Amino acid sequence: QLQLVESGGGLVQPGGSLRPSCAASGSTLQGFAIGWSCQAPGHEREGVAWISATGTFSRYMPSVEGRLTISRDNAENTVHLQMNNLKPEDQAIYYCAAGEGVFGLRPESYGFWGQGTQVTVSS
Repeated sequence: QLQLVESGGGLVQPGGSLRPSCAASGSTLQGFAIGWSCQAPGHEREGVAWISATGTFSRYMPSVEGRLTISRDNAENTVHLQMNNLKPEDQAIYYCAAGEGVFGLRPESYGFWGQGTQVTVSS
């Protein structure tokens, strides 16, 4: 059974950077598309980034385009989310998720989820 564990969240000032990671165990990530979603208090969970199983293709929510970059290392069974120029509105819990045959950002498309990592953007 695939298990995902996020790490690397934290507190950062507006304009700063973080690089959360998602480590997989129990199964290889090969063959799975990976997505990152975020959920702020009182809001629905929404997808922010997606990367294809091979790492060839990626997609982003418009509000994070150019600031967030998703990448994967299948040999290390790890996925990263480079977050630059963070804004207060980016503050949320960030979750990674895996799914076979997934081609988009919709959280409901994914079958395996991590527990999340908190990203706080505040001066």
